Amino acid sequence: MSNELKDKTYVLTGATSGIGLAAAQILAGQGALLIGVGRSAERCAQAESELQSAHPEARVEYCVADLSMQVQVRGLAAEIRAKLTAHRIDSLDGLINNAGMFTYRMAITQEGFETQWAVNHLAPFLLTHELLPLLQAGPAGRVVTVSSGSHYNTHLKWNDLQLRRGYNGLLAYKQTKLATVLFTAELNRRLGSHSSVRAFAADPGLVFTEMGFKGNPRLVRWIWDLRRRSGVTPQESARGVVYLATDPSIQKATQIYWKDSHPKAPNPYALDEKAARRLWDLAEQECGIEPGKYVSM
Repeated sequence: MSNELKDKTYVLTGATSGIGLAAAQILAGQGALLIGVGRSAERCAQAESELQSAHPEARVEYCVADLSMQVQVRGLAAEIRAKLTAHRIDSLDGLINNAGMFTYRMAITQEGFETQWAVNHLAPFLLTHELLPLLQAGPAGRVVTVSSGSHYNTHLKWNDLQLRRGYNGLLAYKQTKLATVLFTAELNRRLGSHSSVRAFAADPGLVFTEMGFKGNPRLVRWIWDLRRRSGVTPQESARGVVYLATDPSIQKATQIYWKDSHPKAPNPYALDEKAARRLWDLAEQECGIEPGKYVSM
């Protein structure tokens, strides 16, 4: 195990499989204190055991939370703060919003949101808000949110963002990944150029993972299996995500969308400041955040 990140602390969601687990392996292997997040207690315990076995000196802890529920996102943030306090740490070096989902059929959370909208957009928005003071307390905080090339050739359907009047699972997914880039751009604008925190959106590329299998019909799983076979390994993709969270050379980079450790032009719509402000105001409302209270300067 190297010690490149021995004084660094990161929170990583979706850290029990795929890109998330691969990123956790990199961070733990470089000596960081890692707080991983997963939905299943069993899979969190398995991932933690796997990381400790591979890196006996690693500092790894896991939290269990269903990110489709805002009450659990807030509870997760409180648990993370408590863990940092126990370690006598008063800042956070990076938050990697990696958790994401795709569902073919519409599903509504107990709090009344379309599930992909809740997990892929509102959860990163809310968790970032909750942990932002810790990120601002450090010398060079990072917020990395995993997007997708699916955000290209997409616009937000403002009259029905959650597609309740004609659900299409793929379009719902594409909208959430576009929302991720709009959120990243607007967060940087609101933080300002002198902030110690910088946000990036990561394009993981086509990756050989099981995301498209979870809870979807047989035909969808078959199509996903065919598609993923041409994808890169989670380990390859994770390197680009970890780069955005850890490399000191890009702290002042102005590009927001990156793939394989290189900047890439996003969908032009993702740079629309009016759309980003409108989406931000809506997310504040849906997350119960008082307008103007998200970013503390």
